[in-house]
Amino acid sequence: MLFTADHDEPRRALQKFIAAEINPFVDEWEEVGQFPSHELFKKLGDLGFLGLNKPVEFGGQGLDYSYALMMAEELGAIHCGGVPMAIGVQTDMATPALARFGSDEVRREFLAPAIAGDAVACIGVSEPGAGSDVASIKTNARSDGDDYVINGGKMWITNGVKADWICLLANTSDGQVHRNKSLICVPMESRGVEVARKLDKMGMRSSDTAQIFFDNVRVPKRNRIGEEGKGFTYQMVQFQEERLWGAAACLKAHEYIIAETIEYTRNRKAFGKTILDNQVVHFKLAEMQTEVELLRALIYRAAEALVAGEDVTRLATMAKLKAGRLGRELTDACLQFWGGMGFMNETHVSRAYRDSRLTSIGGGADEVMLTVLCKMMGTLPGTKGDA
Repeated sequence: MLFTADHDEPRRALQKFIAAEINPFVDEWEEVGQFPSHELFKKLGDLGFLGLNKPVEFGGQGLDYSYALMMAEELGAIHCGGVPMAIGVQTDMATPALARFGSDEVRREFLAPAIAGDAVACIGVSEPGAGSDVASIKTNARSDGDDYVINGGKMWITNGVKADWICLLANTSDGQVHRNKSLICVPMESRGVEVARKLDKMGMRSSDTAQIFFDNVRVPKRNRIGEEGKGFTYQMVQFQEERLWGAAACLKAHEYIIAETIEYTRNRKAFGKTILDNQVVHFKLAEMQTEVELLRALIYRAAEALVAGEDVTRLATMAKLKAGRLGRELTDACLQFWGGMGFMNETHVSRAYRDSRLTSIGGGADEVMLTVLCKMMGTLPGTKGDA
């Protein structure tokens, strides 16, 4: 069993925190296009939620991945996608590789403050010409004595406007594209780091997303995570937690939209009966609830395998793919049942429609997930599969 009675107390504490410290302010944060990340992260850090499965010697709780997954699922109860995503970047996208492969020195400098909520982190992988195609990134970190000198740029960086440091993937040699990259912790206050602009997004309005340039940014080589040239491998490992996190964060968000749609259609009448009384409506909602439960079962299975130390590439990829596809289908169907009100920005279903669209793009597009699965199945041209 993935969850036990030991998960109940932190789950209830997180539910109370969301109800008191986040949901009452979400509409305001969405309106202004940002939330107070340093203030909110500090509160989460004080409660121990930014390091549930991180090493205790750096301020973490030292628990297994099931607790991180529990947190991701509960964050889905936040009434927007931007805030959960920003928190997830801190806990499950910018810091897993650092926690697993970083030296004690670099973990003390960057991981410990992130766990405590004293620093906001971001992850720098995507570039204008290299999104899901991670191997094609151009940002480079040239060796110069004991330092790296970094030049290039990153795009679509969540938390990038307010971040204190970035977990940066850069080319550190001219070798093969899968063996020439390293992950480097770069303080955002470093000379030559420029947050070029805050990006204007269709959804995830309350999270700050940046385009960032690096112009001869000098950082010590000791800021590198693990071995030089292993960055691509580390990032692929890190992606598995990110993709599972992203899928799990969809579950309660989907259930909330279904529940709101049931309530709205039960009270709105057309042609002499409630909208909900139409078979096409209540049947579709039943189908969507079933799909959410199926996705939950897949995510839990993947998480159990991860806790057991197994390679979850296949299951995490499937979960990410299914979460993106379901988010598009579910929010579209529910918005349709809301009619004209669904088209209004004031409704949660409209926000969910905009926010959920990112799941099929960020962290690897659907087409990349399908390519990974086909490669593992031996159906991708030129491959024979795992077997």
